[in-house]
Parts: sequence; structure tokens; C-alpha cells
Amino acid sequence: MERSTVGMRCKPLITVALAAAAFAAASTAMADQVVKIGSVEPTTGGISHLGKDNENGARLAVEEINAKGLTIGGKKITLQLDAQDDAADPRQATQVAQKLVDDKVVAVIGHLNSGTSIPASKIYSDAGIVQISPSATNPTYTQQGFKTTYRVVATDAQQGPALASYAQAKGVKSVAVIDDSTAYGQGLANEFEKKAKALGLKVLSHDATNDKAVDFRAILTKVKGENPDAIMYGGMDATGGPLAKQAKQLGLRAKILSGDGVCTDSLAQLAGPAADNVLCSQAGAALEKMPGGTDFLAKYQKRFNQGIKFDAPFAYDAVYIAVDAMKRANSTDPAKILAAMPATKYEGVIGTTTFDSKGDLTHGIISIYGYKSGKKTFLDQVKM
Repeated sequence: MERSTVGMRCKPLITVALAAAAFAAASTAMADQVVKIGSVEPTTGGISHLGKDNENGARLAVEEINAKGLTIGGKKITLQLDAQDDAADPRQATQVAQKLVDDKVVAVIGHLNSGTSIPASKIYSDAGIVQISPSATNPTYTQQGFKTTYRVVATDAQQGPALASYAQAKGVKSVAVIDDSTAYGQGLANEFEKKAKALGLKVLSHDATNDKAVDFRAILTKVKGENPDAIMYGGMDATGGPLAKQAKQLGLRAKILSGDGVCTDSLAQLAGPAADNVLCSQAGAALEKMPGGTDFLAKYQKRFNQGIKFDAPFAYDAVYIAVDAMKRANSTDPAKILAAMPATKYEGVIGTTTFDSKGDLTHGIISIYGYKSGKKTFLDQVKM
């Protein structure tokens, strides 16, 4: 009888133990379904507005994919965006890159800047994780011999020449060049200068500042004495805005030329009325020229209650491209995802994306903009 009673008492305990084991197994199965995609951009500092734009684009894609449902290798997958801040600092970028590797992400969307994308790329390459930058334009990024580096924008080797050619077509005959000494700013300025000289434009000077500068009056005073038709600045809007404003204050009549780092909606606030004297290029099609641009803008505004800065649709498509490779590989193994990347042919917001052997777009587009009454205005598009 006692034995029987003990047995009866054990049954509930066994049942509870089995239930606990089943719950633990179910919890493990659920955890196994989470797949991390890294996203890195500067969400603090002077260009945090651009970084948050990129992160929002990536986040919107992840949320959409999860809402639709994703099955890979017979398993239901939930994507998790592992978003990190590199503060546009090369050293912090490498630290963040290592953290993402340790977090076991299967792909990385980023970094925003060339100066952070390039040093971080070695870490992703060593780990065998694909890196898709939505905005890094320095040619060096994909010329290091890594199989992991991809980008969904044209390069400065295309953007610089396009800007120089457009300037010449608008009557510019002489130019002073200034860069911010970063991989992006210096690279863009050098590509512009090379093409300008080839076109017969007179390059009067080439000066360097830094990406934290706020006072450009010494350089601009020197440039004023050179009397150029235009000043080409390689840098970001946080410094390009003050440069344009100070040039106007000093009475320079030269047109300000710059690339996509300056070519933002925020420039109008940073430069004030001087923005109307800026001509700039962007590595990619204008939103209104993108096949899915109008729909994307509506979705973005509904989700974040604001407009885009520029690169959000590129970050959005970059996530979908990584997931497209995942689907074609039928695996969440980073090595298999990477192996599927070269065959990418993805129809997205920005158009059809295919890559060459280095990870660059097979067909790049450069857009030219001006500003009118403080509003950024599309002027022309160049297919490279």
C-alpha cells in the first residue's frame, strides 16, 4: 500500500518534470528560429540623422519580412536586427564589427561611411560574413580582395567624374578642391580632381580640413583670392553646410560642388540660404526615379512619421538582398549565404541589383541635385 501510494505521489512529479522538459525543448526550438542580421551606422554624433535613416530602412525591411513569414530549410525564421552605433569612427567601427561577429549575425548591413566600412570589412572577411553597405562609395572598399564586401550604390570612381562632367557642362572652367581627410571625402575629391583635369578644367588648389571642422574661413579666404568658378568639397553635410554658409558670408560667388555626403535634405537647415548655391551628386537614383520609390516613401513615412534623408531605401533593399541569398541557399549558414551572393539578381525599390566580381553594382546611377529656396531639387541623372 505504501509502495502504491509513493507511486501515486510520483506520478504528478513525473508529469511536471516531463512538462518542464517539453517547455524547455520548445523554448530552445523557438530560440533556434531567431536569425540575427547586423546593422551598423552612426546613430550618435554629427551625422546621426543619416545613420538613423539607414537603420530605419533596414528595420522596416526586417519588420516586413517577419510579418510576411520566412521559412528557410523547413524552419520558420524570425529575423532580429542587431543594430549598432559606430559613431562614424573607424576604431569604434572595428569594435562593433567584432561584437556582431561574436553575436553570430549571418549578414551585416553597413557601415554608412567608407572610413568605417573599410576597416570593419577585414573583420567580416575573416569571419566569412557578407557585408552589404548601403552607402559606402570609396572604391577601395571592394578592392581589397575580400569575397565578403558588397555595396548597393555606385562608387566615387563614378560619382566624382559625373560631378566634374556636369560642372563643365554648366560652364565651370576653374575649381578649388577641399576635402575632409576621410576615406570618403578625400576619395571623392581625388576622383573629381582627376576627371576635372582630364576635361581641361583648371584645378587651382587642393586643401584638406577634417571631419570635425566648423570654421573654414582661413581656407575660404585663401580660395577667394584664387577666384575659382567653383569650390568642390569632399565631406559630409555636417561640415559642408557651415562651409557653404561661410563662403557666402565671405562674398565668394563660386558655386559649391559636392557629393552624396552633403547632398541631403538637412543641408538646407545647415547652410541656410547658402544651400541655393550648392550643386551635388548622389550615388544612386533619385527616390522619384526608383521603381519602388513612391511606395517605399509612403511605407517609411507611415512607420517612422518622417521623410527619408536618402540612403534608407538602399539599406532596405540590402536586407532583402541578404534574405534573398538566404532563400536561394536554403540555409542560414553565413558561408552558404555568402556563396549565393554573386548570383544575386534582385528586383527591389532601387531597381534591379546585380553585382560584378568585386561586389560592386554592374550598373551604377548618379543623380545630380540643386537647392531652390531651401528645397532639394532633382536636376539630372547619369547612368554609368
